[in-house]
Amino acid sequence: MAPLFMTLLLAGLISSLAVASSLPGNVSYVAAAGFPTSAFSSYYVSPALPTQEPQPIIYDPVLDHTFPFELTDPDNIPNNHDEAHFPVPPIHMPTRKRYKLVQGVVNNVSSIIRSNSTDHCTKCKTALAAAKPAALHAPGLVPNAMVDLCKAFAFHSNQTCEQDFAINAFGTVWTQVLAFADVEGLDGEYICHSLNKKFCPDPKTSPLDSSSLFPKPKPKNASQLVPKARGERVKVLHLSDFHLDARYAVSSEANCSSKLCCRSDNDNEHSEDKPLVSAPAYGSFKCDTPYDLGLAALQAIGPLTGSGRGKHDEHLAWTLYTGDLVSHDPAPQISKALTQYTETSIYGMFKHYLSGPVFAALGNHDTSPANIDSPHNLPGRLGEQQSWNYEHLAALWQHEGWISRETADEARTHYGGYSVKTHYGLRIISFNTDFWLRSNFLTFINATNPDNSGVFSWMISELQKAEDANERVWIIGHVLSGWDGTNPLPNPTDLFYQIVERYSPHVIANIFFGHTHQDQFMVYYANNGTVQNAQTALATGWIVPSVTPLTNLNSGFRLYEVDTGDFNIYDAWTFYSDVAAYPSLNETGPTFQLEYSTREAYGGAAGWDQDDPLNATFWHRVTEGMEKHLELVTLFNEYQGKKSVKSPACVTPACQKAKVCYMRSGSVALGSQCLQG
Repeated sequence: MAPLFMTLLLAGLISSLAVASSLPGNVSYVAAAGFPTSAFSSYYVSPALPTQEPQPIIYDPVLDHTFPFELTDPDNIPNNHDEAHFPVPPIHMPTRKRYKLVQGVVNNVSSIIRSNSTDHCTKCKTALAAAKPAALHAPGLVPNAMVDLCKAFAFHSNQTCEQDFAINAFGTVWTQVLAFADVEGLDGEYICHSLNKKFCPDPKTSPLDSSSLFPKPKPKNASQLVPKARGERVKVLHLSDFHLDARYAVSSEANCSSKLCCRSDNDNEHSEDKPLVSAPAYGSFKCDTPYDLGLAALQAIGPLTGSGRGKHDEHLAWTLYTGDLVSHDPAPQISKALTQYTETSIYGMFKHYLSGPVFAALGNHDTSPANIDSPHNLPGRLGEQQSWNYEHLAALWQHEGWISRETADEARTHYGGYSVKTHYGLRIISFNTDFWLRSNFLTFINATNPDNSGVFSWMISELQKAEDANERVWIIGHVLSGWDGTNPLPNPTDLFYQIVERYSPHVIANIFFGHTHQDQFMVYYANNGTVQNAQTALATGWIVPSVTPLTNLNSGFRLYEVDTGDFNIYDAWTFYSDVAAYPSLNETGPTFQLEYSTREAYGGAAGWDQDDPLNATFWHRVTEGMEKHLELVTLFNEYQGKKSVKSPACVTPACQKAKVCYMRSGSVALGSQCLQG
């Protein structure tokens, strides 16, 4: 091991003595065996460790509705029967003519696919243009036609064709895309690349004219406007990607051949009659969070963070939840009812176990169909097709006492996003990141506009008001803006990056995401990231690990130590539970324990003073240490998977270079330039 790295580790070890004496709570927490029955007032199926997941009776105070057992029955999982949203045809066409039109379209598209053209991108866009009349004039017939074409040309397996294009999956969404997208322009390139990466290359970031983006220019002395720390510290919890699986089946196949495991209807193709790996009560590496694991995690938070709900306990100042409540069910099994059930259940558990308010952002799985949110500018009811969800979440958050009626009204309007000022004076802006998510196919409509939804113009307005009022801001969302550039679209993340640059470091103190289920971070720099050094580092994107173990990860969460003057983070403690131990648990439940302190792990490498905040400059210096010392990247990689035995190692210079590049990439434009390693 290099001598300098040994020195850095020794510095970290010395500083750890101080850190150890100031841990927020206990080093570990062992959940009791059995299910905490007091978490819910009544049950359809009572807890029966370790043979069956309980089925609590969930009452929705917003809808005044009790969800039926049939919704989450693990042995009989229902398909959804939600309302299908189709474009309204401009003229009425008799049924016979509609069928004839669609058959002609199918014939035309088939001929184009069979043609000898070697320009796959042009061929794909031409086929889309040939299909558009069906979406405009006979939209109700399009999903079945897409399924038939998919199967006929073997684009996917028959099952995948159904899950991609059937009416109760994404068929209605693709019909809307066909009807309203510019299929022969940039929209078409995105659509074709999404259908098959061989059809069209991934579009690059388009030039953005930022001259009229902002109401006021950035103050020239912005760095001098960052407020001073007060010395008063509070505890802030960060949870993400709970992915509650109320349909989890104990003793089912935990090593299934595809999709979500630990389900009664999903086996391993090599052993259909008997599980190769039996699903434990507390979860497994290819499964989402059963109630037993989720409640063990929530029970652990108080002891590990030194917080409680009692009159004399130290309370959490607030909790961030950066999205994804619902499990990774196949598309036909996701429904409006399952989404509402999961939202009600999890936020009810949060209210029961957590002290202080919870400020949440929507995840891409927090809707039905998953990933899909429609911009309000789609015509008629199509622009409001997810409003049921914004209404429900806003009302739940208000019901739990976390936001006011006025803030709830804002969330209903802004796709579940809102701006709220905490009682400590920090403003939190939550926004819906589905409008830059590649899997939200409705973002392929009007893709030349990086703010087709209006989310970012609203964000700029809120940040400008915060700047005028000398407020500090945290921004929370779900899908990260950069890293390797695979999750979001390039143009919206380029816009976001420039928003961050305009309002950092004096207004934006920190940014928080989830989505990857891993422990990561990103640094945002001045000049759109073209010059990356400690002087140009402006803001940090904290990407928190997930509660769910999916896929091949341990379960985890994080606590921040935050100063109430500058609202910077001064330490961050990450906790985890070893999923590999779950099959052997009999006498106890899962153990959650301290994984690491950020300051202890990386402070030595950054040469960081004990009183300095863990800001963007800190994180850039950490990346400089990683450039020099592969061992530090290997350590980061271990934390990235929450010490999972399933995590791939990072022990090569190529991996080292790639990871450092990702850490410095807060947009698709930057992340896509990184060499994979």
